[in-house]
Amino acid sequence: MKTRSLENTVKFIVISIVWIGLVLFDLTVGTNHISLGNIVDYIFSPEQLSSSTIFTIKEFRLARVITAVVAGAALAVSGLLMQTIFRNPLAGPYVLGISNGAGLGVAIVVLGGSLWGFSRSIETSNWVILLASGVGAAAVLMLILAVSMRVKDVLSILIVGILISGVVASIVSVMQFFSNDVNVKSYVVWTMGSLDAVSFAESILLIPICLAVILILYFFSKPLNLMLLGESFALTMGVNIKMLRIIIFTGVSLLTGAVTAFCGPLGFLGLAVPHISRWIFNTSNHFVLIPSSVILGAVFLLCGDILSHVLYAGGVLPINAIISILGAPFIVWIVLKNQRTII
Repeated sequence: MKTRSLENTVKFIVISIVWIGLVLFDLTVGTNHISLGNIVDYIFSPEQLSSSTIFTIKEFRLARVITAVVAGAALAVSGLLMQTIFRNPLAGPYVLGISNGAGLGVAIVVLGGSLWGFSRSIETSNWVILLASGVGAAAVLMLILAVSMRVKDVLSILIVGILISGVVASIVSVMQFFSNDVNVKSYVVWTMGSLDAVSFAESILLIPICLAVILILYFFSKPLNLMLLGESFALTMGVNIKMLRIIIFTGVSLLTGAVTAFCGPLGFLGLAVPHISRWIFNTSNHFVLIPSSVILGAVFLLCGDILSHVLYAGGVLPINAIISILGAPFIVWIVLKNQRTII
């Protein structure tokens, strides 16, 4: 037992060092040259830097890195908990249709402009987009919670989530059909995901929301561990299944809705990182998996952000495409290597 604990401690130290290294490296990556020395000066002696350099570091680099760390952690934990609740290795943070609800809210603002006879630019109305996305995600959350209070079978809740996603996606498709080219392009750009569009103030706003929710969810690690042995067993051990579902669904929806509102839908990360965490730590214990998923989720999205800037000198590649390409081969390798159930 002590050997296992020491091994996990060493692994946590290693991935934390990797995380810190990627944070520092990502701060130097971008169209304008910012050295690691500039980053150190910004922290300890900002008076030595020009105002333009300070502005670039704060509003672009630091905001982007904070967003990557927080969003990566939030989506990784959300994916882990969805896979546990549904006992399905293919479940992810967007399985309940929360992101589709957020997308519908954005579509009403962006694509709906064509119906009212005006064109709205997604770049010039960020707070409106955030509000619309949050309202859309909250509407789907209320619907899911209403269903979860009436339905006992978790598979039925999963099916309802998939159906909601399908219906919302169809509504958005109809809106795209009737919208003009400018608005459709703005909406498609939003669906690709972006960390660069988030300001420093917005990135700071993400921290308390996601941190508070993750900490609350961490305190439910013990009943989540019991859920892995089946709902019947968890029930005999005193777990209130219905209440646990409501808490987990609410927490995951808040995390997913907040990240989607600020960054757009970043789908693959929440599916991949929990599997990577289980493989590295070789455990299903949520007391270990939740904090490890926080760090590895941040590492995963930081890698994607770095590659999205490094691979294309003329701008930034879509972060959604990068993290999917980055994670899919690794997951396939883990499955082939282990050849066993990963939940």
